[in-house]
Amino acid sequence: MRVGLLLCVSLVLAVSPVARTQSQSFDVAEATIADIHRAMHAGRLTCNAVVSAYLTRIEAHDKRGAALNAIVQVNNAAQREAAELDRRYTASGLTGPLHCIPTIVKDNFETIGLQSAAGSLALQGFVSDRDAFLVDRIKSAGAIVLAKSNMAEWAFSPLETVNSLLSGYTRNPYATDRVTAGSSGGTAAAVAASFGAVGLGSDTGNSIRGPAAHQALVGIRSTMGLTSRTGVVPLNLLADIAGPMTRTMADAVAVFQVIVGEDPDDAVTAQSRGRAIPVYAESLKADGLKGARLGVLRQAYERGGVDPAVVTVFTAALAALERAGATIVDPAAIDLTAVRRAQGGSTCGGFKYDIEQWFARHAGKTPVDSLADVIKSRKFHPSIQARLQSAEDSTPAVPGSPACVAEADYRKAYGAAVTARMDELKLAAYVYPTWSYPPRLIGDLNTPGGDNSQVFSPTTGFPSISVPMGYTRENRLPAGITFFGRAWDEATLIRLGYAYEQATRHRRAPVLR
Repeated sequence: MRVGLLLCVSLVLAVSPVARTQSQSFDVAEATIADIHRAMHAGRLTCNAVVSAYLTRIEAHDKRGAALNAIVQVNNAAQREAAELDRRYTASGLTGPLHCIPTIVKDNFETIGLQSAAGSLALQGFVSDRDAFLVDRIKSAGAIVLAKSNMAEWAFSPLETVNSLLSGYTRNPYATDRVTAGSSGGTAAAVAASFGAVGLGSDTGNSIRGPAAHQALVGIRSTMGLTSRTGVVPLNLLADIAGPMTRTMADAVAVFQVIVGEDPDDAVTAQSRGRAIPVYAESLKADGLKGARLGVLRQAYERGGVDPAVVTVFTAALAALERAGATIVDPAAIDLTAVRRAQGGSTCGGFKYDIEQWFARHAGKTPVDSLADVIKSRKFHPSIQARLQSAEDSTPAVPGSPACVAEADYRKAYGAAVTARMDELKLAAYVYPTWSYPPRLIGDLNTPGGDNSQVFSPTTGFPSISVPMGYTRENRLPAGITFFGRAWDEATLIRLGYAYEQATRHRRAPVLR
């Protein structure tokens, strides 16, 4: 969005000489939360300088330079917020665990003062009067929402990131002729390119973990009910999850700790009530793989074929897991023969039902008031017309209907089958390649997509984490490994993922030209 770029330029030019000097002496590329806070404690860095440095990178490489097209709007209040945080830091130290952490937020998170359009031209100009629950949580912890990121329109596509707000695709910073995956590809590209320190994305079938794999990031999809979706424009609330996307496990855990917990406005989080929330940082143990039994979930990645280069990288990952002390169990197939979704009748909920509910809650505040209005406006990318019309023509079943009861029973049975097999084999988690093929060339609709994440975690509601696994195609295109486990067992997945990250250290910065 041109206005975002102009705001970014004007903000960078307005930076004080002291902040400019500090931002030049502190390299924000690949900087962690701990790095930023250590520099502040040492008196080498102010919040104003941190924000300045990230804005400079956005200005240099989002619409020019590498031209990643990851950002749709920059927060023009970011440096005012930074100045206030500097004042408070001088008075009493860090304001919270995310003090002055510039955060990239996906365009479907409602954010006070910033457009929240879910990648849709039909919602252009919509600025919510409230923050999404997760946005409010990170702000309360001291974070600054630095920019809103590009996304697949209405979060429809897991394969690429192109929307009707910003012409052109978001480009993969590791190879700008390649896709980012979707729908959180804008957040992923921005975080990978160090346009911000950390990011927030949403994941219905793939949309945190797929882009994380394509950009050598950590992405967490939590147990259904552990994190709120309030204020996130819905795709399908039966599976929608919101969560962190970061360059390291430690940063992912820092953000995750802040955002988990019950939200009275999202009924599904009532499942968190009474559960003790772990201190997830206690799971960051370099020897966390010792004695762990990990099952290879071939059912996830061998369904539609797999690229030999990904198999090679995954085979190396399994060897690395073993060297770090894990036992690999293969085969470890899950018996799903008795788990069947009811056929015929209406579908429970889904995009039409959920988006109409969202429109109703924002009546009179959005440029359009219904899915029918979106279609009538013609303000959408041609590639999603059929999907919009199909949703409009559907008659979704409502909560409590026989169709919804049957769907809930199916998901429960699916989860029970996963848990039973894990218990039988004494598995700490399953592992598989997050994506079966390297990132596709932009515009390539013929080669396999390779998304492996649409089934197990979204259907069961169980957690999964994608961690950098290595690179394919002359060691330049990132790949990710997924750790998938039991409900409410994020602490175990964090322990395993962190130990693997520390043993392999696959993450490296992209070269921006």
